[in-house]
Amino acid sequence: MEIIAPGDKFFHDIPEKIINDTRYMSYFKDCIGVIDGTHVDARIPVEEQAAYIGRYHSLTQNVIAACDFNMCFTFVSPGWEGSAHAVRIFKHAVMDPKYNFPAPPPVDAGYPLQRGYLRPYLGTRYHIPDFRRGHINAE
Repeated sequence: MEIIAPGDKFFHDIPEKIINDTRYMSYFKDCIGVIDGTHVDARIPVEEQAAYIGRYHSLTQNVIAACDFNMCFTFVSPGWEGSAHAVRIFKHAVMDPKYNFPAPPPVDAGYPLQRGYLRPYLGTRYHIPDFRRGHINAE
C-alpha cells in the first residue's frame, strides 16, 4: 500500500500561496486544502456490477481525494462503488484510523456537520452539468 500524506502533518505552517496574497489571507489562513470526489470508469465482474452503476447509469468507481495548496495529493481513497455517496466515503476515511486521514486542527465549522471541515454553501452549483442548466436566480 502506498501512503500519501501531507508534508506538514500537523498543519502548523500557512501555505505560501495564502500568506503572500492579501486577498486570501484573512479568509483562508486556517485552510489546509480541499477535498472533492470524482467518478472514474470501472471494469467490474458481471456479478458485482449493480453496486458500481453511477448516477449516469455507467459503471464507475467513486474516488475522493484531498490536496494542499501546492496541488499535491495528501489523501486518496479509490475503489468505492459508483453508487456510494461522497459523504459515506468521507466519513469512512475520517473515522477509521487505519487510513491515517490528514485531520485538520480543531476549528468552528463543519463538513458534513463535523468539526474541522467547511462544507459547500447550500444551493451553490459545483458540478459541471449544473452550470450547463442555466442561470441561477438570485434571491
